[in-house]
Amino acid sequence: MSKDIKIKKGLTIRLKGEADKTLSNAPRSRTFAIIPKDLHLITPKMVVKEGAKLQAGDTIFYSKDREEIKFSSPVSGTLTKIERGAKRVITRILIEGDQQDTFRDFGSKNPDAMTADDIKNHLLASGCWAFIKQRPYDVIANPEAMPKAIFVSGIDTAPLATDLDFALNGKEKELQVALSALAKLTEGAVHVTLGKDAGSPLANLNDVVYHKTNNLHPAGNVGTQINKINPVNKGETVWTVGAQDLIIIGELFLTGKYNPERIITLAGSSVKNPKYYRTRLGSEVATAVYDSGLNEENVRIISGNVLTGKAISPKQHLGFYHNAITVIPEGDDYEFFGWNKPVFDKISISRALTFSWLFPKKKFDLDTNTNGEHRAFVVTGNYEEVFPLDIYPMQIMKACMVQDLDAMEALGMYEVAPEDFALTEFVCVSKQPHQEIIRNGLDLMYKEIG
Repeated sequence: MSKDIKIKKGLTIRLKGEADKTLSNAPRSRTFAIIPKDLHLITPKMVVKEGAKLQAGDTIFYSKDREEIKFSSPVSGTLTKIERGAKRVITRILIEGDQQDTFRDFGSKNPDAMTADDIKNHLLASGCWAFIKQRPYDVIANPEAMPKAIFVSGIDTAPLATDLDFALNGKEKELQVALSALAKLTEGAVHVTLGKDAGSPLANLNDVVYHKTNNLHPAGNVGTQINKINPVNKGETVWTVGAQDLIIIGELFLTGKYNPERIITLAGSSVKNPKYYRTRLGSEVATAVYDSGLNEENVRIISGNVLTGKAISPKQHLGFYHNAITVIPEGDDYEFFGWNKPVFDKISISRALTFSWLFPKKKFDLDTNTNGEHRAFVVTGNYEEVFPLDIYPMQIMKACMVQDLDAMEALGMYEVAPEDFALTEFVCVSKQPHQEIIRNGLDLMYKEIG
């Protein structure tokens, strides 16, 4: 049964530099990378060595804890380097790509004629299982678990985020096959949430329960949708899949190829020609950034969006789950007595000195300056104004900080992920690292309970 969602608590952050609805092929990246840190709590066990020749889809490594979870090469080429850090931990795997990809053939399959175990084994063997994540803990899903539901968000409300209707255009066949396959892996429903606007390629497909939501961020976060549709309680599991990852899964069944293409947004006020690029998982971000050009030199390049992404250099690579590259000015200049004068060019939910509330449609050119420094939590009520989940945000963060597992469990830790706290971190006057606090809390629970 469908259920519309309308959240009233949140914050839409309008930034300059929105991408034009034009799609280009990004120049072919010289190197591609898989970064194990993106695959949270996965310890890689290498299958191939440096110098090995690879086809797209060949297994590179598997999870030390669950050998059936494999990770595949996004391109054909040569594995040139396995970088290691402290205690010999693998930090990055570099692949020098061929000019033209060749693919390992996993065989085309019809999910309607397959059992749940057949589908699961097909996803595991190809490396596509990495695109299925779970709540609790926000990690790659345990293939032995039976989720009570699977969630897909068809709308991204983050600042300068990818327009999924544009990115998914023309991929209805792949989307349908992927959703039909996923529907066999759950005892419940596959829930797909769309925006109010009509015309999504995800609309009008079979084996799906649809929901509509408004555009106030974080309505597009899958965590918000889970909380409003089917919350996660102790002992329960739900799975989540990114909308673009459905295309990769669908193409696997239709063609037998592991083809992790991405339609990414290159956006931000520091980009000369913000637009969409077709690229591949793990590509060098410089290929798109320098193709579009920059307005200035002192910038921060972010793999992902400005709220949840990670800062990288142009020579580094697109994150495993990211569909955007955002470039904004570096905030390393400071205003003298900036705290003591009216401000019109910054966003704040407070009406003291900051007057952004007078211009609800204005787009802002923000930099990375936090406009303050780290201090103890100050009780202002700001978190609750932008946090739509039926959870107490400050209390759950404090429980994480003191490692109180009972309190974390009672306060709803099973259904949250770090991204759910991105807005509370943005409005925090104490400059506390909310997402890091939640991530550390989830890791503790996974170690002690999971």
